Amino acid sequence: MRIPMKVDYGVRALVDLATHQEVNGSTSVATSVIAKRQQIPKQYLDRILLSLKQAGMITSSRGPHGGYKLSKDPHNVTVTMVMKALSDSPTAPVNCIAAPDCCTLSSACAQREVWRSVEAAIDDILNEVTIGSMATQQSQFTTDIKSF
Repeated sequence: MRIPMKVDYGVRALVDLATHQEVNGSTSVATSVIAKRQQIPKQYLDRILLSLKQAGMITSSRGPHGGYKLSKDPHNVTVTMVMKALSDSPTAPVNCIAAPDCCTLSSACAQREVWRSVEAAIDDILNEVTIGSMATQQSQFTTDIKSF
């Protein structure tokens, strides 16, 4: 399974917002600030943030102190939710899991059950990990780096 770049950037942007919110309260963060901190091209990030806004995960405000902030508790936003908002890619490691009709052998294939188990394990992890837990972990990494 490959995670689309759009999902990777979206998760990074949400973790950035959650980390900022944890430190600075509920102030908005400008797209250019997130783009710089996360090394994401700003125009691409604009499109990603718009999709996340449409999915109800973030809100935006205009003006000198405008930008984006989370609209939900980051501990209630899972990686699965982000993937659904930003990608059409299934988590299935092989096509025959998502579309069994594409393979004439899928009804009698021993491998299929292995791949189905892999997909279930991936789904379990993506449903369990939240933006809030990653933000907490990211804050810890930053603290550990500063202490060196």
